[in-house]
Amino acid sequence: MKRHTLSCAIALVTGAIAGAANSAPETKNAMDLCMDSVLAKHPGTVVKVERKTESGEAVFELDVRGSDGKMYDIECSAATGKITEEEEEVETPDHPAFKAKAKISLAQAKDIALKQYPGEIKEIEYEIESDGAASYEVDIVSKDGKEIKVEVDATTGKIVEANEEVWQIGIE
Repeated sequence: MKRHTLSCAIALVTGAIAGAANSAPETKNAMDLCMDSVLAKHPGTVVKVERKTESGEAVFELDVRGSDGKMYDIECSAATGKITEEEEEVETPDHPAFKAKAKISLAQAKDIALKQYPGEIKEIEYEIESDGAASYEVDIVSKDGKEIKVEVDATTGKIVEANEEVWQIGIE
C-alpha cells in the first residue's frame, strides 16, 4: 500500500512537470519499472524519491529503508527503469565503513563543495559506494534557487559528480 500511494503521488508530480523545460519524457511505466527494480534488489520501504538531471538525462533517486535495517540511495534511469547506481547511506561520518576510508573532514567537504557551487547547504549525507568508497553528498541551494547535489570523495576530496535536483517527494 505504501508503494502504491507513493507511486500515485509521483505520477501526479511527474504529470505536472511533463511539459517543463529540460525534462526528459517520464512516464508512470518508467517509475513503476524503477520501483520494481529497486525493491526487488533492496526490499523495504521507499521513503523519498528525487528527480535529478545527470549529464542531460533524467534520473530518479529512490531512498529505501531496507528490510535489513539499512538505508539505500539507488539511482534509476527515468528512460529505461534500470538501476544505474547504488549506495548505502550511513548515519554519521563515524560509521566504521565510512571512517575507515575518510581522509577529508566534513568541514573540508563543505568548503570544497561550496567553493565550486556557492550557495547554502541544505543537507549532508554520508554514503558508502558500491565499490566501498566513502563520499559526502552535499545538497546546496544555489543563489539562483536551484538545488545542486554535490558528491565529494571522502578520501581524495575530489568532486565525483554534481547534479541538479528537479523535484523531491517524501521524507528528507
